[in-house]
Amino acid sequence: MRKNILVTGSAGFIGFHLCKKLIETNNNVIGIDNLNDYYDIYLKEKRLEILSQVSLKENNWKFIKDDLCNKNNLLEIFKDFKPYTVINLAAQAGVRYSLENPTAYVNSNIVGFLNILECCKIYKVRNLLFASSSSVYGGNTKIPYSENDSVNHPVSIYAASKLSNELMAHAYSHLYNIKTIGMRFFTVYGPWGRPDMAPMLFTHAILNKKPIRIFNHGNMSRSFTYIDDVIKIIMKLLNKPAECDESFDTNNPNYSSSWCPYRIFNIGNDSSINLEYFICSLEKELGVEAIKEYNPMMPGDVKNTQADNNIIKNWIGEFQTTSISEGIKRFTSWYKEYYE
Repeated sequence: MRKNILVTGSAGFIGFHLCKKLIETNNNVIGIDNLNDYYDIYLKEKRLEILSQVSLKENNWKFIKDDLCNKNNLLEIFKDFKPYTVINLAAQAGVRYSLENPTAYVNSNIVGFLNILECCKIYKVRNLLFASSSSVYGGNTKIPYSENDSVNHPVSIYAASKLSNELMAHAYSHLYNIKTIGMRFFTVYGPWGRPDMAPMLFTHAILNKKPIRIFNHGNMSRSFTYIDDVIKIIMKLLNKPAECDESFDTNNPNYSSSWCPYRIFNIGNDSSINLEYFICSLEKELGVEAIKEYNPMMPGDVKNTQADNNIIKNWIGEFQTTSISEGIKRFTSWYKEYYE
């Protein structure tokens, strides 16, 4: 018998790809998204069209337009579908936008997530996965980032909201024995990506012969992580829920685990790619030279990110990651086809 999996943020970038894989692997999937206008709603609607098409044969997809801040509606959804697993990907995304509209981050990322936790408690959800971010590492300058590093110095409201999610989830895991995994995503890119993210912004500007803004004068690097790699890892995590760490030492605690069934994992490429190299790779694949406009570091941004994958590999086993050249090739091929 197929179990119900509820995915919030299902019309979003990662949510869309995950729902597609879950539908294709014969799960019953319930998607929730408020379809806000933070970026092009048409892109979200096209993603939903694809999910509807993929599910036609098995009829295993249900989409509900709603907002996680509507607790009563959310309770009704949990009551109706009684999900076995919940994957919370809904969030107000973007570091830079959090400087302009911090209230949106508190409402969506904190109030909305609290409602998810309450529903998981009331309806005794067996397995909860939720999106965190590499942004939580904030002022940490130790590279690569390990899940056991300190995350006490966030440098943006977005990062602070994601760190709040991790702390809230731990409390609910401890109090109500909810098996909980937090996923710290590192600069995910690929087909159907968010238009506000660097790969999409750069590609649009290069093809339209407009300047691209390069912050910190190009002296930045990121663990660019291809979307297919992210989905493969999440699918593995679904088959290995969190467990209590019997060796957890309260006198010398690891942040990545707990005495309760709670885990935190990096989900990112363990190679950090220089921003200039990434742009050069786009230029090569697009056959167009970028017009570069160098700027100082943006407030709330960080200079470098790199994922330490030792902890997650110990949990789910070894896995391969897509090379930057192959990832950019696939991404630009989709981009040119979609935007003609």
